[in-house]
Parts: sequence; C-alpha cells; structure tokens
Amino acid sequence: MTSVSRQEARGAVGGKSVIGGFFVVAALAVAALYVRAIVFTPAEAKQGLAQKIYYIHVPSAIGAYTAVTITALASLIYLWLKDERADRMAEASAEVGLVFMSMVLITGPLWAHKIWGAWWVWWDLRLTLSLFLWFVIVGYLVLRGAIEDPAMRGRYSAVLAVLGALLIPFIHLSVYFSMAHMHPDPIVLKPSEPSLPREMLITFLSGIGAFLLLCLALIQSRYRLSELKDEMTAIEAERGY
Repeated sequence: MTSVSRQEARGAVGGKSVIGGFFVVAALAVAALYVRAIVFTPAEAKQGLAQKIYYIHVPSAIGAYTAVTITALASLIYLWLKDERADRMAEASAEVGLVFMSMVLITGPLWAHKIWGAWWVWWDLRLTLSLFLWFVIVGYLVLRGAIEDPAMRGRYSAVLAVLGALLIPFIHLSVYFSMAHMHPDPIVLKPSEPSLPREMLITFLSGIGAFLLLCLALIQSRYRLSELKDEMTAIEAERGY
C-alpha cells in the first residue's frame, strides 16, 4: 500500500469529527463550575480552602460510577444481542470511567492529607474498594487488549464489566458497613435533607451536572473515534491495502 493510498483511506472518514457541540457545552460547564467553586463559593469554616476539592472529588466519583454502569449495561446488551456497537460502547465507557476513577484517587488523598493528616488509610473500606474498582477497570482494558478474537474478547470483558459494576453500591454504602472508617457519613446523597449550606449545595449539584455532561461527552467522543477507526480499517481491507 502506498502512502497516497493510505491517505485516501483516511480521507474517506477524515471529514468526521470526534469532538461535537455536546463536548463544548460540557467543557464550558466544567469551566463555569471551577469559577463558581473557587470565586463565589465560601470556604468551609474548619477545612478551609481544602474543602473545595469536594466539588471535584465527589462529582468525579459519580462520573466514574456512571461510566462503569454504562459499560456494564452495554456489556449485558452485547451478551444478549451480540451487537458490536454495544461492545464498542462498553469499551469507550470503560476508558472514560478509568479517567474519572483516576481523578477520584488523586483528589481523594490530596483532600485526606489536609483533613486526616494522612494520604491513605488502608482500613477505610471506601478507599480500598475504590482502588479495587480502579484495578477492575484496568483489568478490563488489559483483557480487551490481550484477546484478538472479537467474539471471545467481547464475552470475557462483558462478564468482568458486570462484576465490576456490582462494586458501586458497596462503595457508596461502605461507610455504613464498617465502624472503622475515615470517610464521613453522606451529607448530600442520603435519605434525609442535605447538610450543606445553600451556596455549597448549589455548587455541589452544579458539579454533578457538569461532570455528568463531561462524562457523557467523553464517552460520545471516544465512541465516535472507535467508529472512525473501524471505518478506516474496513475501507483499507476493501481496497486491499
């Protein structure tokens, strides 16, 4: 295959963009969140400015849970219908979930060091389960890269994705399972009225909305990128490159 021929194959799909208007809206929403959290939201009386990590840490966790849940649901659809689009969606969501889960594990210790005086405590169940979920996501992506047969890759990775998603409720409820934990009890995501002041609550809810938009926008972009790669591969195979 000549370089010109490869360029023709790329040009057949090169007019499509993986970045759409949805991603721009999500990026603007996250930027607006940072401005509100840093400039317009008061600092917490005891924790000071370190508490503002809360508006990134928790929304990142919710974004990670969303991506992992989408991965599991798409995997179930693949197991049922054997639809390659569902498998592609599962992979795209898993990669985004890894990004958000990494943000959780980075911002968490930064906040913990200021509040708890320690970067990490292994006996905190929520911390340990969150790290375990991160390894499950990594294992899912490694598994996909290690198996060449598409059908086998889809089946095996789908099972792992579903098992990984089952960790999410245990992570959220872990503060109720163990008396020995550093994480405080939920102050917003709880049955009773949220315990945050109005200004902080608005910023927190805005953070959830912004990070959910960003999560979905990244999944959409990653899915489009996968589609473009598959289209280019199909064109090259059809032309005998």
